[in-house]
Amino acid sequence: MERILVVDDEIHVVRLLQKYLTSKGYEVYTATDGLEAIQKVKDVRPHIVLLDILMPGMGGIDTLKEIKKINSKIAVIMVTAVIDEELAQRTLQLGADDYIVKPFDLNYIETCVLVKMIQLLG
Repeated sequence: MERILVVDDEIHVVRLLQKYLTSKGYEVYTATDGLEAIQKVKDVRPHIVLLDILMPGMGGIDTLKEIKKINSKIAVIMVTAVIDEELAQRTLQLGADDYIVKPFDLNYIETCVLVKMIQLLG
């Protein structure tokens, strides 16, 4: 089964994405900060990580770097309330696969996830 890790410090966002993606047949794991996300990446080896940028402690940029060190093939989709073209470009240069701005459309997230799964798993 395809595994997705949702990382966001806003618990309502985590629950919304977890419920929605689980209903679409994905195995969904969650984390509320960067350090927890790194441990989950090591433990459950997700195919895709949906990652918030602004979080207390280890933020999304540093978490992205660590995820890519662990496994560069994991697809990371940044999901953030920050509308900043420069920041978006930086995350893409660091290896993020996409950048989605909140409030997001669940159907769009599903499409992004589906496209990445096809690219990853054939």
